[in-house]
Amino acid sequence: MEFVSDISQTLVLAATEGGEEEGGSFLVSPGLGLMIWTLLVFGFTMWVLSKVAFPRIQEALDKRAKLIADSIESAERAKRESEELTAEYRARLSEARKQADDIVSRARKAADTAKTQAAEEGREKREELLAAARRDIEAETRRSLERIRKEVADLTVLTTEKVARKSLDDADHKKLVDDALAEVDFASLSPEER
Repeated sequence: MEFVSDISQTLVLAATEGGEEEGGSFLVSPGLGLMIWTLLVFGFTMWVLSKVAFPRIQEALDKRAKLIADSIESAERAKRESEELTAEYRARLSEARKQADDIVSRARKAADTAKTQAAEEGREKREELLAAARRDIEAETRRSLERIRKEVADLTVLTTEKVARKSLDDADHKKLVDDALAEVDFASLSPEER
């Protein structure tokens, strides 16, 4: 340190002496000695800085550059992962939409099939009910006609007995019933001929 202060005093002294001789500022027209001492002090300062300060500055700059490079690499990696996740999300979303469309399509087809099947089953059931009703009506008509025939036969027998005032035997009775039934038109009572 003492050396540096001696140099600076020498420079100041040389500057004041040189300035007095020429009558101007020593900075505008420096002397050869001042230049040499300035270069020596500058070289020494640079050497000290290169040994002490520049390695630390370079180390800090290298750390900063490495940190920036790591940050850039990390950001690019995050961006790639984000793009991959986005692509995967879009693919899954597309697949989900396809599945939803497929489910809706199948549901519509199932509904149409169920509707058609229900309508067909309804028609079949209606036809079965109508056929059963027709059979019941025909059976009931036949039973009614049989009852009517029996009642007509009984009435004919009673009327004939009253008219004849006598009792008929079985053969006469059967003949009278057959004759009476032959005269009555039961075909007009049958629903099949209406």
